[in-house]
Amino acid sequence: MNRIDRLTAILVQLQGKKIVKAQEIADRFDISLRTVYRDVKALMEAGVPIGAEAGTGYYIVDGYHLPPVMFNRSEAAALLTGEKLMEKHSDISNQQQFSNAMQKVRAVLRGSDKDFLESLDGNIAVLGSNRGDSQFPNRFLSEIQEALARQKVLSIEYYSFYNDSVSRREVEPIGIFHMSSNWHLIGFCRLRQDYRDFRADRIKSLTLTDQAFDKSARISLQEYITHEFESDPDQPVLVKVRFTHDVARWLQEQKYYYGFVEEKTEEDHVEMSFLYHSLGHFARWLLMMGKCATIVEPEDLRILIRERIQELAKHYG
Repeated sequence: MNRIDRLTAILVQLQGKKIVKAQEIADRFDISLRTVYRDVKALMEAGVPIGAEAGTGYYIVDGYHLPPVMFNRSEAAALLTGEKLMEKHSDISNQQQFSNAMQKVRAVLRGSDKDFLESLDGNIAVLGSNRGDSQFPNRFLSEIQEALARQKVLSIEYYSFYNDSVSRREVEPIGIFHMSSNWHLIGFCRLRQDYRDFRADRIKSLTLTDQAFDKSARISLQEYITHEFESDPDQPVLVKVRFTHDVARWLQEQKYYYGFVEEKTEEDHVEMSFLYHSLGHFARWLLMMGKCATIVEPEDLRILIRERIQELAKHYG
Protein backbone atom coordinates (compact mmCIF):
# COMPACT_ATOMS: atom_id res chain seq x y z
CA MET A 1 0.00 0.00 0.00
CA ASN A 2 1.43 3.40 -0.98
CA ARG A 3 1.49 6.26 1.50
CA ILE A 4 -1.46 8.19 0.00
CA ASP A 5 -3.72 5.12 0.29
CA ARG A 6 -2.47 4.50 3.82
CA LEU A 7 -3.17 8.09 4.91
CA THR A 8 -6.73 7.79 3.58
CA ALA A 9 -7.18 4.44 5.35
CA ILE A 10 -5.87 5.89 8.63
CA LEU A 11 -8.37 8.73 8.33
CA VAL A 12 -11.20 6.22 7.82
CA GLN A 13 -9.96 4.26 10.84
CA LEU A 14 -9.93 7.39 12.99
CA GLN A 15 -13.50 8.17 11.98
CA GLY A 16 -14.61 4.65 12.90
CA LYS A 17 -13.89 4.95 16.65
CA LYS A 18 -13.94 7.57 19.39
CA ILE A 19 -10.30 6.95 20.28
CA VAL A 20 -7.73 5.03 18.22
CA LYS A 21 -4.41 4.02 19.79
CA ALA A 22 -1.23 4.51 17.79
CA GLN A 23 -0.42 0.83 18.30
CA GLU A 24 -3.74 -0.15 16.66
CA ILE A 25 -2.77 1.82 13.55
CA ALA A 26 0.73 0.32 13.55
CA ASP A 27 -0.65 -3.22 13.85
CA ARG A 28 -3.20 -2.73 11.09
CA PHE A 29 -0.72 -1.46 8.52
CA ASP A 30 2.35 -3.30 9.81
CA ILE A 31 4.31 -0.09 10.29
CA SER A 32 6.37 1.34 13.15
CA LEU A 33 5.00 3.76 15.75
CA ARG A 34 7.41 6.36 14.38
CA THR A 35 5.76 6.05 10.96
CA VAL A 36 2.32 6.37 12.59
CA TYR A 37 3.36 9.64 14.23
CA ARG A 38 4.65 10.98 10.89
CA ASP A 39 1.44 9.96 9.07
CA VAL A 40 -0.83 11.54 11.66
CA LYS A 41 1.26 14.72 11.54
CA ALA A 42 0.89 14.77 7.73
CA LEU A 43 -2.91 14.50 8.06
CA MET A 44 -2.95 17.37 10.56
CA GLU A 45 -0.81 19.51 8.26
CA ALA A 46 -3.33 18.78 5.48
CA GLY A 47 -6.08 20.33 7.61
CA VAL A 48 -7.65 17.30 9.28
CA PRO A 49 -8.54 18.28 12.90
CA ILE A 50 -6.96 15.41 14.87
CA GLY A 51 -6.71 15.59 18.64
CA ALA A 52 -4.45 13.51 20.86
CA GLU A 53 -4.60 12.37 24.47
CA ALA A 54 -1.33 11.31 26.06
CA GLY A 55 -1.38 7.60 26.84
CA THR A 56 -4.81 7.18 25.26
CA GLY A 57 -4.79 7.80 21.52
CA TYR A 58 -5.96 9.95 18.62
CA TYR A 59 -9.44 11.22 17.83
CA ILE A 60 -11.19 13.30 15.17
CA VAL A 61 -12.55 16.59 16.51
CA ASP A 62 -16.36 16.63 16.58
CA GLY A 63 -17.97 18.13 13.50
CA TYR A 64 -15.47 16.89 10.93
CA HIS A 65 -16.73 14.34 8.41
CA LEU A 66 -14.91 12.55 5.65
CA PRO A 67 -16.66 12.74 2.26
CA PRO A 68 -18.50 9.51 1.24
CA VAL A 69 -16.06 6.65 0.73
CA MET A 70 -16.30 4.56 -2.44
CA PHE A 71 -15.95 0.77 -2.23
CA ASN A 72 -13.61 -0.94 -4.63
CA ARG A 73 -14.46 -4.20 -6.39
CA SER A 74 -12.70 -6.48 -3.90
CA GLU A 75 -14.33 -4.80 -0.91
CA ALA A 76 -17.79 -5.07 -2.49
CA ALA A 77 -17.18 -8.76 -3.29
CA ALA A 78 -16.16 -9.40 0.34
CA LEU A 79 -19.37 -7.74 1.54
CA LEU A 80 -21.40 -9.87 -0.89
CA THR A 81 -19.79 -12.98 0.59
CA GLY A 82 -20.69 -11.68 4.04
CA GLU A 83 -24.30 -11.25 2.94
CA LYS A 84 -24.44 -14.90 1.83
CA LEU A 85 -23.08 -16.01 5.21
CA MET A 86 -25.56 -13.79 7.06
CA GLU A 87 -28.44 -15.45 5.21
CA LYS A 88 -27.52 -18.80 6.76
CA HIS A 89 -25.80 -17.95 10.02
CA SER A 90 -27.73 -15.06 11.51
CA ASP A 91 -31.25 -14.40 12.71
CA ILE A 92 -34.07 -12.55 10.95
CA SER A 93 -33.29 -9.16 12.51
CA ASN A 94 -29.62 -9.09 11.48
CA GLN A 95 -30.37 -10.55 8.04
CA GLN A 96 -32.72 -7.66 7.32
CA GLN A 97 -30.29 -5.02 8.60
CA PHE A 98 -27.42 -6.46 6.57
CA SER A 99 -29.61 -6.65 3.46
CA ASN A 100 -30.51 -2.96 3.90
CA ALA A 101 -26.82 -2.08 4.25
CA MET A 102 -25.96 -4.03 1.08
CA GLN A 103 -28.59 -2.11 -0.87
CA LYS A 104 -26.79 1.10 0.12
CA VAL A 105 -23.45 -0.38 -0.92
CA ARG A 106 -24.83 -1.33 -4.34
CA ALA A 107 -26.32 2.15 -4.74
CA VAL A 108 -22.93 3.89 -4.49
CA LEU A 109 -21.01 1.52 -6.79
CA ARG A 110 -19.95 2.56 -10.26
CA GLY A 111 -21.91 1.01 -13.14
CA SER A 112 -19.18 -1.46 -14.10
CA ASP A 113 -18.75 -2.54 -10.46
CA LYS A 114 -22.51 -3.07 -10.14
CA ASP A 115 -22.37 -5.40 -13.15
CA PHE A 116 -19.40 -7.19 -11.59
CA LEU A 117 -21.29 -7.75 -8.31
CA GLU A 118 -24.44 -8.88 -10.13
CA SER A 119 -22.52 -11.45 -12.17
CA LEU A 120 -20.80 -12.70 -9.00
CA ASP A 121 -24.01 -12.96 -7.00
CA GLY A 122 -25.19 -16.22 -8.55
CA ASN A 123 -21.78 -17.86 -8.20
CA ILE A 124 -21.48 -17.77 -4.40
CA ALA A 125 -23.46 -20.13 -2.19
CA VAL A 126 -23.43 -21.07 1.48
CA LEU A 127 -24.82 -24.57 1.96
CA GLY A 128 -26.92 -25.64 4.91
CA SER A 129 -30.34 -24.64 6.08
CA ASN A 130 -31.22 -21.77 8.36
CA ARG A 131 -33.70 -23.87 10.29
CA GLY A 132 -36.61 -22.21 11.97
CA ASP A 133 -39.06 -23.33 14.64
CA SER A 134 -42.55 -21.88 14.84
CA GLN A 135 -42.24 -21.68 18.65
CA PHE A 136 -39.12 -19.51 18.50
CA PRO A 137 -39.10 -16.34 16.35
CA ASN A 138 -35.26 -16.25 16.06
CA ARG A 139 -35.26 -12.49 15.55
CA PHE A 140 -33.69 -11.06 18.69
CA LEU A 141 -30.01 -10.51 17.86
CA SER A 142 -30.46 -6.82 17.06
CA GLU A 143 -32.15 -6.18 20.41
CA ILE A 144 -29.49 -8.21 22.23
CA GLN A 145 -26.78 -6.10 20.57
CA GLU A 146 -28.57 -2.93 21.67
CA ALA A 147 -28.76 -4.25 25.26
CA LEU A 148 -25.02 -5.02 25.17
CA ALA A 149 -24.14 -1.54 23.93
CA ARG A 150 -26.47 0.27 26.36
CA GLN A 151 -25.88 -2.08 29.33
CA LYS A 152 -29.57 -2.85 29.75
CA VAL A 153 -31.17 -5.90 31.37
CA LEU A 154 -33.04 -8.31 29.10
CA SER A 155 -36.24 -10.07 30.13
CA ILE A 156 -36.59 -13.34 28.23
CA GLU A 157 -38.77 -16.43 28.06
CA TYR A 158 -36.34 -19.30 27.56
CA TYR A 159 -36.88 -22.94 26.66
CA SER A 160 -34.65 -25.36 28.58
CA PHE A 161 -34.07 -28.57 26.64
CA TYR A 162 -32.93 -30.67 29.60
CA ASN A 163 -36.25 -30.41 31.46
CA ASP A 164 -38.53 -29.46 28.56
CA SER A 165 -39.83 -26.28 30.20
CA VAL A 166 -40.05 -22.54 29.62
CA SER A 167 -39.02 -20.05 32.30
CA ARG A 168 -38.88 -16.27 32.59
CA ARG A 169 -35.37 -14.90 33.18
CA GLU A 170 -33.84 -11.48 33.75
CA VAL A 171 -30.39 -11.46 32.15
CA GLU A 172 -27.49 -9.00 32.27
CA PRO A 173 -25.88 -9.62 28.85
CA ILE A 174 -22.09 -9.76 28.58
CA GLY A 175 -21.72 -10.91 24.96
CA ILE A 176 -22.76 -13.16 22.09
CA PHE A 177 -20.79 -15.73 20.09
CA HIS A 178 -21.47 -18.10 17.21
CA MET A 179 -20.64 -21.79 17.52
CA SER A 180 -21.92 -25.01 15.96
CA SER A 181 -24.36 -23.15 13.67
CA ASN A 182 -26.02 -21.34 16.58
CA TRP A 183 -25.75 -17.93 18.23
CA HIS A 184 -25.33 -17.94 22.00
CA LEU A 185 -26.18 -15.16 24.45
CA ILE A 186 -23.90 -15.18 27.49
CA GLY A 187 -25.20 -13.30 30.48
CA PHE A 188 -25.58 -13.16 34.24
CA CYS A 189 -28.92 -14.78 35.07
CA ARG A 190 -30.55 -13.05 38.03
CA LEU A 191 -32.79 -16.07 38.66
CA ARG A 192 -29.85 -18.53 38.95
CA GLN A 193 -27.38 -15.92 40.27
CA ASP A 194 -24.74 -17.22 37.90
CA TYR A 195 -23.51 -16.90 34.32
CA ARG A 196 -25.53 -18.84 31.78
CA ASP A 197 -25.32 -19.73 28.08
CA PHE A 198 -28.64 -19.11 26.29
CA ARG A 199 -29.06 -20.32 22.72
CA ALA A 200 -30.65 -17.46 20.77
CA ASP A 201 -32.92 -19.79 18.82
CA ARG A 202 -34.45 -21.07 22.08
CA ILE A 203 -35.69 -17.66 23.20
CA LYS A 204 -39.51 -17.53 22.91
CA SER A 205 -39.85 -13.84 23.71
CA LEU A 206 -37.52 -10.99 24.61
CA THR A 207 -37.99 -7.51 26.05
CA LEU A 208 -35.32 -4.82 26.35
CA THR A 209 -35.99 -3.30 29.79
CA ASP A 210 -35.09 0.13 31.13
CA GLN A 211 -33.04 -1.41 33.95
CA ALA A 212 -29.34 -0.61 33.72
CA PHE A 213 -26.56 -2.78 35.14
CA ASP A 214 -22.88 -2.22 35.89
CA LYS A 215 -20.90 -4.06 33.21
CA SER A 216 -17.65 -3.62 35.14
CA ALA A 217 -19.06 -5.83 37.91
CA ARG A 218 -19.32 -8.78 35.49
CA ILE A 219 -16.68 -10.82 33.69
CA SER A 220 -15.99 -10.09 30.03
CA LEU A 221 -17.08 -12.34 27.19
CA GLN A 222 -13.44 -13.24 26.54
CA GLU A 223 -12.98 -14.26 30.19
CA TYR A 224 -16.07 -16.47 29.98
CA ILE A 225 -14.88 -18.13 26.77
CA THR A 226 -11.39 -18.67 28.18
CA HIS A 227 -12.87 -20.33 31.27
CA GLU A 228 -15.24 -22.56 29.31
CA PHE A 229 -12.71 -23.59 26.66
CA GLU A 230 -9.60 -23.76 28.80
CA SER A 231 -8.29 -27.00 27.28
CA ASP A 232 -5.27 -26.76 24.97
CA PRO A 233 -6.80 -26.20 21.49
CA ASP A 234 -3.95 -28.17 19.93
CA GLN A 235 -4.68 -31.30 21.99
CA PRO A 236 -8.17 -32.69 21.25
CA VAL A 237 -9.30 -35.49 23.57
CA LEU A 238 -10.68 -38.85 22.43
CA VAL A 239 -14.16 -39.34 23.86
CA LYS A 240 -16.30 -42.48 23.58
CA VAL A 241 -19.96 -42.44 24.57
CA ARG A 242 -22.76 -45.00 24.28
CA PHE A 243 -26.18 -43.56 23.40
CA THR A 244 -29.58 -45.24 23.36
CA HIS A 245 -30.90 -45.73 19.84
CA ASP A 246 -33.63 -43.08 20.10
CA VAL A 247 -31.15 -40.40 21.24
CA ALA A 248 -28.56 -41.50 18.64
CA ARG A 249 -31.10 -40.80 15.88
CA TRP A 250 -31.67 -37.32 17.30
CA LEU A 251 -27.90 -36.64 17.23
CA GLN A 252 -27.44 -37.24 13.51
CA GLU A 253 -26.57 -33.60 12.82
CA GLN A 254 -25.43 -32.41 16.26
CA LYS A 255 -22.67 -35.00 16.60
CA TYR A 256 -20.59 -33.37 13.85
CA TYR A 257 -20.33 -30.17 15.93
CA TYR A 258 -18.55 -32.12 18.68
CA GLY A 259 -15.77 -33.71 16.64
CA PHE A 260 -17.57 -36.91 15.59
CA VAL A 261 -15.17 -39.56 14.26
CA GLU A 262 -17.05 -42.87 13.99
CA GLU A 263 -19.86 -44.96 15.43
CA LYS A 264 -20.63 -48.63 16.07
CA THR A 265 -24.22 -49.85 16.24
CA GLU A 266 -24.99 -52.56 18.78
CA GLU A 267 -28.26 -54.21 19.76
CA ASP A 268 -29.01 -51.91 22.71
CA HIS A 269 -26.87 -48.85 22.01
CA VAL A 270 -24.78 -46.86 19.54
CA GLU A 271 -21.17 -46.18 20.55
CA MET A 272 -19.77 -42.94 19.11
CA SER A 273 -16.20 -41.67 19.14
CA PHE A 274 -15.32 -37.96 19.18
CA LEU A 275 -12.19 -35.81 19.15
CA TYR A 276 -12.99 -32.61 21.05
CA HIS A 277 -10.97 -29.78 22.59
CA SER A 278 -13.00 -28.97 25.72
CA LEU A 279 -14.18 -31.68 28.10
CA GLY A 280 -16.00 -29.03 30.12
CA HIS A 281 -18.16 -28.03 27.18
CA PHE A 282 -18.63 -31.67 26.13
CA ALA A 283 -19.84 -32.48 29.66
CA ARG A 284 -22.47 -29.75 29.50
CA TRP A 285 -23.70 -31.16 26.20
CA LEU A 286 -23.91 -34.72 27.56
CA LEU A 287 -25.94 -33.57 30.58
CA MET A 288 -28.83 -32.85 28.20
CA MET A 289 -29.04 -36.56 27.37
CA GLY A 290 -29.32 -37.66 31.01
CA LYS A 291 -29.20 -41.44 31.49
CA CYS A 292 -29.53 -41.99 27.73
CA ALA A 293 -25.75 -41.42 27.44
CA THR A 294 -23.03 -43.55 29.08
CA ILE A 295 -19.38 -42.46 29.03
CA VAL A 296 -16.92 -45.17 28.00
CA GLU A 297 -13.85 -42.94 28.19
CA PRO A 298 -12.08 -40.81 29.39
CA GLU A 299 -12.39 -41.00 33.16
CA ASP A 300 -11.85 -37.21 33.38
CA LEU A 301 -15.16 -36.70 31.58
CA ARG A 302 -16.98 -38.90 34.11
CA ILE A 303 -15.47 -36.82 36.92
CA LEU A 304 -16.61 -33.57 35.25
CA ILE A 305 -20.16 -34.93 34.84
CA ARG A 306 -20.26 -35.89 38.54
CA GLU A 307 -19.02 -32.42 39.50
CA ARG A 308 -21.70 -30.75 37.35
CA ILE A 309 -24.40 -32.95 38.92
CA GLN A 310 -23.14 -32.12 42.42
CA GLU A 311 -23.20 -28.41 41.56
CA LEU A 312 -26.82 -28.71 40.41
CA ALA A 313 -27.80 -30.73 43.47
CA LYS A 314 -26.21 -28.15 45.75
CA HIS A 315 -27.81 -25.29 43.83
CA TYR A 316 -31.32 -26.76 44.11
CA GLY A 317 -30.84 -27.86 47.69
